[in-house]
Amino acid sequence: MLSLRSIGWSAFCLLGMQVAALSAADYYHARQYYSDWHSHPNKSYSYRHYYYKPTPTYSGYKHHYVIQTPKDPKHYYYYNPYKQKYWGRCPANSDGQPLYSLLAEKDRKATLDEIPETAFPKPSKLPPIPESKDGALLDLPPDDAPNAPGVPQS
Repeated sequence: MLSLRSIGWSAFCLLGMQVAALSAADYYHARQYYSDWHSHPNKSYSYRHYYYKPTPTYSGYKHHYVIQTPKDPKHYYYYNPYKQKYWGRCPANSDGQPLYSLLAEKDRKATLDEIPETAFPKPSKLPPIPESKDGALLDLPPDDAPNAPGVPQS
């Protein structure tokens, strides 16, 4: 026969497990994600934010920009606002293939006009998340495009 004391202890343990599960869920946040597309009001390009954590336990997020220009709608260019340089690009439509062209340090410039097409290597494996040292790889943006039907813009 169950005593009131054993029922109380069981309920206490069950409550403790639920609190522990909720606490773990409260601390989980995506390591990286992308915002919706935005149109620059005075320029002819679209951009979205790429938010990332350099380490899994980093508090908050850092960000870069992903830019698509009318000059080259086949690529999304990554811009580092901290260093004020473009650092690579990925195909706008990669058919689900994880491809990226990481620029050499010497080829990273403040404007796309300063970067010759020949500076971009053939697309290959994904680079690490910026500033990470744990081997976690950059996650490519969602399969949407700026100004496409049904794509949220602001």
